[in-house]
Amino acid sequence: MTTSLKNNGFTFKQFFVAHDKSPMKITTDSVLLGAWASITPTPVRVLDIGTGCGVIALMLAQRLKHTDSQIDAIDINQNAIEQCQQNNNASPFKPMSIIHDDVNLYAIRHRNDYDLIVSNPPYFTTAVDCRNMDRQQARYTSTLDHVQLLTSAKQMLTDKGRCCLVLPWQILSAFITQAKQHGWFVERLLHVKYNQQHTYTLALISLVLQPCQLNESELCMRNIDNSYTSQFKHLLQDFYLRF
Repeated sequence: MTTSLKNNGFTFKQFFVAHDKSPMKITTDSVLLGAWASITPTPVRVLDIGTGCGVIALMLAQRLKHTDSQIDAIDINQNAIEQCQQNNNASPFKPMSIIHDDVNLYAIRHRNDYDLIVSNPPYFTTAVDCRNMDRQQARYTSTLDHVQLLTSAKQMLTDKGRCCLVLPWQILSAFITQAKQHGWFVERLLHVKYNQQHTYTLALISLVLQPCQLNESELCMRNIDNSYTSQFKHLLQDFYLRF
């Protein structure tokens, strides 16, 4: 999806993200969320939960570079934190705060601190253990299930803040049910498919703590001839070198 100019990560238009030491590599999921998450009104404080190599946080740093917004990035994995700090140090944007902590504990100390929370969360329940424990921690809900994520985010969010997530489309309905049970309202919903011949594979969802009207839409990433759609190009034109 992104032009690779170095073999240990990806080069975007304004920054490079190394991901060779991070348990999870850069994916289309994360890049879509980094470009799609709403920054209107301008958030004073932003938190990226499970930041990994920091790609979502860095995309938001680019989008908010002319503001006074403070971006924090948290992860429980030491290798991810070291990689995120490496990318933070190399970026041309205002330094982010990189936090090595369990978000469930962090949330207790940071109630109502954030106007925007973003996350590409773990979404598989553990069936077969990964050979790599770091990858298992990043990929499975055994260390951060969806109820814990919704609870922690609700604690940390301001009354008028929002929480933006990317999920597999197949679990969207169950996740929305859980979210509503925990006092959340769905503000925006984007259904994503590879092309018009495919079914939906991803969902981007924006949750708020106040009743709202749902804004629902879809994104098709590629045309039948495998070229990128104009909608996909428009969303990522500030990031992808090829656009």
